[in-house]
Amino acid sequence: MSAVSSGLEWAEKVGKGALAERMGMEILELSVDRAVGRMPVEGNTQPFGLMHGGAYVVLGESLGSMAASLHAGPGRMAVGIDVNATHTRAATSGMVTGVCTPIHLGRSMTVHEIVVTDDQDRRCSTIRITNLIRDVG
Repeated sequence: MSAVSSGLEWAEKVGKGALAERMGMEILELSVDRAVGRMPVEGNTQPFGLMHGGAYVVLGESLGSMAASLHAGPGRMAVGIDVNATHTRAATSGMVTGVCTPIHLGRSMTVHEIVVTDDQDRRCSTIRITNLIRDVG
C-alpha cells in the first residue's frame, strides 16, 4: 500500500471535520511529505464576492493538521498552536487548491507551509501552521 493511499484511507477513517465538510473541502492526496486539498470559491466568499481569507486558512490549517497527525502516528494527534497567513490574490470563482509541505517534522512539534492557488495556478495565500504532537486521551 502506498503512503498516499494509506493517508487517504486514514483521512477517510478519521474524517475531515464538520467545518471542512461544510466548506466543500476535498482531500486529493495525503502523506507525511505532501498533502493536497481543494475547495470551491462559491459558498466561501466575503460580501464582495472574493474568497474569504478565513476560508484560505481553514483549507491550510486542515491540510497541515492532517499531515501532522499522520506524522504523529497511532495513539498521537496534532493540535494547532499557531497559524498565520499572507493573502496575495483573491480568487473569485472556480476552485482553490492547497499544497502542504513540511518545514519541520519533530517528535513533539511540526511546522508546515501551505500554498493556496487558484485555477490559473496563481498563488492566492501562503499559510504556515505549527502543530504540537500529543498523546490521544
